[in-house]
Amino acid sequence: MQLTRLLHIQNPIIQGAMARISTPVLVAAVSNAGGLGVLTTATSTAQSLQADLKAIRASTRKPFGVNLMLQQNNINDLLPVLLADPVPAVFTSAGNPAPFLQNLLNVGTTVIPVIPNVEIAKKMADLGANAVVAEGAESGGHIGTETTMSLVPQVVDAVNIPVIAGGGIGTSAGVKAAFALGAAGVQVGTAFLVAEETPVDQNYKQLVIQASDTGTVVTGTGANRVRSLKTPLTEKLLATTDSKLFQQLSTGSLQRAIDGDTERGSFMAGQIAGAIHEIRPVKAIIAELAKGVPSIIEYLY
Repeated sequence: MQLTRLLHIQNPIIQGAMARISTPVLVAAVSNAGGLGVLTTATSTAQSLQADLKAIRASTRKPFGVNLMLQQNNINDLLPVLLADPVPAVFTSAGNPAPFLQNLLNVGTTVIPVIPNVEIAKKMADLGANAVVAEGAESGGHIGTETTMSLVPQVVDAVNIPVIAGGGIGTSAGVKAAFALGAAGVQVGTAFLVAEETPVDQNYKQLVIQASDTGTVVTGTGANRVRSLKTPLTEKLLATTDSKLFQQLSTGSLQRAIDGDTERGSFMAGQIAGAIHEIRPVKAIIAELAKGVPSIIEYLY
């Protein structure tokens, strides 16, 4: 298949980079299970990124990826690490990778931007991106406005590079649906939140498991739209019109969620949380998702 050949992986399943959560243990577990683990750099320094890359390589010989959220103010510190010590794939989000995309390609790194609409997908293809992730608003964390169901087929029609579907995918049925829309693979985040290897407090995992189909809300506006599980914090964020209070309540809230603070934490998760019911090893999660991947015969015909 297109994506498995491009990334040299067994299953066309990408672990979405979850800020502060997608650390080396999870990344290596996903790659060892036949998917592509993707490292977060949300809190990285050049030194910590070097250490994380070393830790991943000590735990797996399989391909993996690194995510660069381009709103970070230290991208210029992280890029030299990735150019000096090339990784198999770099995923970019929340910004334009044009200034450095070709440099990454030149060292043999596959570059895959995460995009929210057709216009940006076209721009990334024109820049030379190897693939794109079309991420719908069903996703957890920072989101755009278009849904996966409408976005993916339009992006597939608009570009001639592989399209990875993301947003609202956490079951084998969702994987099957993504391929029906024309995707070459899937990006999955929320399903991995409850993996045994994921470094978050048990409170976070239990909130995901307990969530219903209507268990998430979107707070913030514009580039600050965030989907999270319903909690006391999201009630306060939705109730206030005071921008300063909103900022005070939300600053540091993801880390508080990771630490298990159910009152003051922002438990980012996608709408598919309502279909996730148990804590399992990464290997079991990937095996279940892979049931939705078309066979070679199905894929060809």
